[in-house]
Amino acid sequence: MSKLKLGCIADDFTGATDLANNLVRSGMRVVQTIGVPTSPLAADVHAVVVALKSRTIPAAEAIAQSLDALKWLQAQGAEQIYFKYCSTFDSTPEGNIGPVTEALMDALGCDFTIATPAFPDNGRTVFKGYLFAGNVLLNESGMQNHPLTPMTDANLVRVMQAQTTRKVGLIDYKTVAQGEAVIRERIAALRTEGVGVAVVDATSNDDLLLLGPALKDMKLVTAGSGVAIGLPANFGLKPSLQASHLPAARGLQAVVSGSCSLATNAQVAHFKATGRPALAINPASLMHGQTDAVVHQVLTWAAPLLKGGPVLVYSTAEPEAVKAVQAQLGVAEAGALVEHALASVARGLVDLGVQQLVVAGGETSGACVQALGIAQLQIGPQIDPGVPWCHAPSSSGGVHITLKSGNFGTEDFFTKAFAALP
Repeated sequence: MSKLKLGCIADDFTGATDLANNLVRSGMRVVQTIGVPTSPLAADVHAVVVALKSRTIPAAEAIAQSLDALKWLQAQGAEQIYFKYCSTFDSTPEGNIGPVTEALMDALGCDFTIATPAFPDNGRTVFKGYLFAGNVLLNESGMQNHPLTPMTDANLVRVMQAQTTRKVGLIDYKTVAQGEAVIRERIAALRTEGVGVAVVDATSNDDLLLLGPALKDMKLVTAGSGVAIGLPANFGLKPSLQASHLPAARGLQAVVSGSCSLATNAQVAHFKATGRPALAINPASLMHGQTDAVVHQVLTWAAPLLKGGPVLVYSTAEPEAVKAVQAQLGVAEAGALVEHALASVARGLVDLGVQQLVVAGGETSGACVQALGIAQLQIGPQIDPGVPWCHAPSSSGGVHITLKSGNFGTEDFFTKAFAALP
């Protein structure tokens, strides 16, 4: 078995597959685990991504889970650690990106790391320390309305500084454009100034590929998934079709969507416009212990339709509708009710014979994979940037599943995803 090159800790399940996808595309064989494994690594892979559900939990819990993941990865011999968060830097002034970063730095005994959520393939770029989503600043992109982590400031140096006791600096686009030697010089200068975390500009994949070699000896890298494209080459690896091979697909097809992002709203609308069967779950209908009854109704509706092609079950809604439900139930309770219901729907769909499942939304994905008892995923071919198909093995042949971040994917994602499977 080859030595584990890269050990990754992701703060949600869709983000984990997003990262794994970029590593696979760059030539790494990758396994994603759901939570921290309780036994040693058995697969012969270059990288492991430990998927946590720690983005929106209390900071102390996120730190504890991340440190547990770190200990397991170190025990597997990981040469470098990668803490992965969302390309929209989803967090609050209290964390969890800053607190987890500091805890990992302390545990690894390192005094410097970088931070950049840049993912140009999906329109996430960093310029002069400001995060853009497409052509607009993050706080004008719709992320300011996120129900759990509203992002109202696009200045990442300022956002990160509010979350960490370490001094935060910037490696700007002019430095990055000059390549490895100049980036290393800038890192050395920042360390002399007492900077512990540096936000890094990146407006294109070329920037990320220039950054990669400068990170070769860094114990800890923190970033979105974009930086991953520049790391496999540090271990002598090149892109390979074998890295993304999955078993042949079989079984029925379905989509479960819990994200309320602008992108997912458009994907739901597109799926419905094609005339395919779609059923909405109203979060208010789940109140007063009605979840089981609603799930039963959904599965009764889906059962006769599945043989005709994919069906969609969704709780996606516009920001105003989400806020109205939250006002009625509370933010945490509304989210938990929807996650539980959609996870039960996903489990019921698989029981009905679904073996190709698309799940949209980070929190929804986390709830669904846990409800399905998935412990490990093999990473396969990309559908859209940051979104691969995966395979969860089982005695019955397994399930092909894709875990889509709410903000990712083209408008026709739900209809084209199934055509991307071998």
